[in-house]
Amino acid sequence: MIKKLLLAAALFLNLNAFDWPSDYEESLAEAKKEQKDIYLFIGSEYCRYCEKFEKEVLSQEEVIQRLKKSYVLIYLSRDIDDIPSHLETTPVPRHYFLTKDGKVILTTIGGRSVEGFYELLDEVKEAKEF
Repeated sequence: MIKKLLLAAALFLNLNAFDWPSDYEESLAEAKKEQKDIYLFIGSEYCRYCEKFEKEVLSQEEVIQRLKKSYVLIYLSRDIDDIPSHLETTPVPRHYFLTKDGKVILTTIGGRSVEGFYELLDEVKEAKEF
């Protein structure tokens, strides 16, 4: 019984753990300092596809660890946050992969499965090498 309660609590916390930085300028500074690119996820407080992607993909520890190896992570809500004018905010979910200087490597839209997101990361790597 206790194991079931602990598992339920862990799942609940994991589903509500999407708490990424939301300051674009600070993230640029961190990316320069760490010599990493940036993964910028733009969503909306009213987007069920954003919420689904957050819960099914971005809450997976393996996905986060893979992202953190190469990227500074940032989440911007088009409903709440100040988003630089050179970045599109519709439709969402929107994914930006940026250099540490803020130059777009690749951008795309839509939700994905974990496997589909890994394929996207491979596409970004190829785009950066090209």
